[in-house]
Amino acid sequence: MKKLPIGIQTFADIRTDNYCYVDKTPLIARLVEQGRYYFLSRPRRFGKSLLVDTLAQAFSGNKDLFQGLYLEKHWGWSTQYPVIKLDFAQGILTSRQQLDTVVQDMVLQHASAAEIPLPPQNEVHLLFSWLIHKLHQKTGQQVVVLVDEYDKPILDNITDAPKAAELREGLRNIYSVLKAQGAHLRFVLLTGVSKFSKVSLFSGLNNLEDITLDSRFSSVCGYTQEELEDVFADYLDGIDLDQVKKWYNGYNFLGDSVYNPFDILLYFRNREFRPYWFETGTPSFLVRMLMEKKMFIPELEHLTADEELLSSFDVDYIAPESLLFQTGYLTITGREQLFDEEYIYHLGFPNHEVRKSLSGSILHWYSQELTSLKRNQVSLFRALQAHNFSALEQIFHAFFASIPHDWYRKNELAGYEGYYCSVVYCYFAALGLNVRPEDVTNHGRIDLTVCFEEQVYIFEFKVNELTEPGCALEQIKKKRYAEKYQGQGKEIWLIGVEFSRAERNVSRVEWEKG
Repeated sequence: MKKLPIGIQTFADIRTDNYCYVDKTPLIARLVEQGRYYFLSRPRRFGKSLLVDTLAQAFSGNKDLFQGLYLEKHWGWSTQYPVIKLDFAQGILTSRQQLDTVVQDMVLQHASAAEIPLPPQNEVHLLFSWLIHKLHQKTGQQVVVLVDEYDKPILDNITDAPKAAELREGLRNIYSVLKAQGAHLRFVLLTGVSKFSKVSLFSGLNNLEDITLDSRFSSVCGYTQEELEDVFADYLDGIDLDQVKKWYNGYNFLGDSVYNPFDILLYFRNREFRPYWFETGTPSFLVRMLMEKKMFIPELEHLTADEELLSSFDVDYIAPESLLFQTGYLTITGREQLFDEEYIYHLGFPNHEVRKSLSGSILHWYSQELTSLKRNQVSLFRALQAHNFSALEQIFHAFFASIPHDWYRKNELAGYEGYYCSVVYCYFAALGLNVRPEDVTNHGRIDLTVCFEEQVYIFEFKVNELTEPGCALEQIKKKRYAEKYQGQGKEIWLIGVEFSRAERNVSRVEWEKG
């Protein structure tokens, strides 16, 4: 039984130490056959480093590592190419000087290994350029340049705009070499989480082909359902594949949906559903941005963006849709052609893990009281089981009361229905329930539908200062929202929730059976 490659990003280790390996070499062969300069964006812990290392081993001519794989018979093994790897995954760089020092060290290591003396000057981009030229000259073969986590120095400082801009300029200085040394380059791949505009980071490198949303390479990182069931067959005994798919599949880059390898490998080892991927990152910056931009949180279930917006990521301007997509908290759920080859993209949560965990993080951001939040979630679950809507009202009243007064001084969200709907939505989503915001019916949109066991709860939210008392429940009945779920053998509850803008809390909850 082969081992699970948890945390293993080195191709040689996987191939020589009896680890499971999903063969991505057919896609690698296609990459090399069809182009020379590539850019690939994928969320963190998605297998980008393993892809880079696999390419390095192939270009270095290490045929023995590819025995039994597609590339063994579809690669020109007689030619070995010099490979330069720049890896920014390790450590946090906080200044241009640190960046230049790290790159200079990587250049010196490659030069030393190739026994190439470098000139006595310390301009890092000139050293990089010199290395490429001399490697080509010495070996007679063009050079392969592979850059892993190309954007990490910027992302590590994204909350400090001046510092992030300084590091961006440092990276642009380095990447500009790739344009100037084109005659000496055989293949180039840059991978990272974000997609910075060519103008800001790759100025002049017009031949860099972005394959982030290229359907031909949609599964170059991540595991498809077929790959999972084939390569990890020994780990599937007693596994509910539908639940596994619900929790961890769903990432889509205009091709087959894929699993995040980090999630699925840890699940196979532990046999327990947990937010493994989500727990490795701290989305505090992301949550703060959602609050500052006054995002309507339930809308994250079905956002719409064009391709330009998905790529609009820079130090000076970060679109929430772009950040959510590129970091993996949203994925593409559909693409729609408009006219003249113009497309819009429909975005939503990739899976249960992300919806549940991000909702919980947002709730924690509101209240900062994690212990009482967890206690309230347990109480909410029991209140739904018992149809105890008085308890439900008390739970939400306690939560809104726990939000610090200082939070309200920094924004005006408390005056809008969307704010209250967002909080309630997050509460139910963080519990892992089937939540349907803006649920469409023949008579209008339900603010929120929650499906729990054999129950359906239909919610309508109103702000007292903007409406008449009692109109929330009345609207549910007047619009006949319950008709959508009648005849399904489920118990239906109609729940009108009203909030006071002045009190910033629940003022009335009314309910009746539908």
